[in-house]
Amino acid sequence: MIQVVINRVDQKIKAFEVSGHADSGPMGQDLVCAGVSAITFGAVNAIIKLCEIDPIIDQAGDEGGYLRVELPTELPFMSKEKAEWLLEGMLVSLETIELDYDQFISISEK
Repeated sequence: MIQVVINRVDQKIKAFEVSGHADSGPMGQDLVCAGVSAITFGAVNAIIKLCEIDPIIDQAGDEGGYLRVELPTELPFMSKEKAEWLLEGMLVSLETIELDYDQFISISEK
């Protein structure tokens, strides 16, 4: 199962962690894994390009199954606000997957 943990500070997403494997289909054909990967990596790429910031990223090697992203603490207001909105959009997309595939993905917040 894929576990997504959203870390909030003052009700704003400051970091997220994705771990595990969905195992909802054969390797290379796992739609839940592909969807979660596309959403999370797309959000990170958008933060880097559109907000012009470099988040703190920790990810697994070739075996996959782990991604942790944290926004730097010191950011210009506009970049910070844009990044937070992009992360909220990412969460909405992940929750949409969870609605139909909750046996393969679980989302929690702390």
